[in-house]
Amino acid sequence: MAAKTVLRIPAGGKFFADKLLWIILFLAGLVGGVLFSGCAGSGPAHEFGYVPGIYEGVGQGYRGPVHVQVQVSPAGIEDIVITGHVEMAYPGAAAMEELLELVLETGSTDLDAVSGATFSSRGFLDAVDDALEKAQKNGG
Repeated sequence: MAAKTVLRIPAGGKFFADKLLWIILFLAGLVGGVLFSGCAGSGPAHEFGYVPGIYEGVGQGYRGPVHVQVQVSPAGIEDIVITGHVEMAYPGAAAMEELLELVLETGSTDLDAVSGATFSSRGFLDAVDDALEKAQKNGG
């Protein structure tokens, strides 16, 4: 029969082992925080390079085109107005309004579609992306 290797903790050593575990976990979290602190959003983005102005974009919704106007500054998205669509009030238009708020809040179109309104959601996000591409190119 093969011998088993067992880690033996002396009497009273459980307290030490528990403390050692917490110290190791704390240090791992500290090191992980330092290593990954620059990976996710780095605060307000000033490197977007948008030419300030209002840009129009269009995307394809479920029932037809979705038109938006996006106001940008060098730091990012300032405002979005849905200027036209032929989506139904629910779920399509409601989903686009929900996404409009999320895009303004996050400054990004990298969002999931609203369940039940996938095509309307994609049409809106594509329209915003279209406007942002124009804002990056040359101001028109």
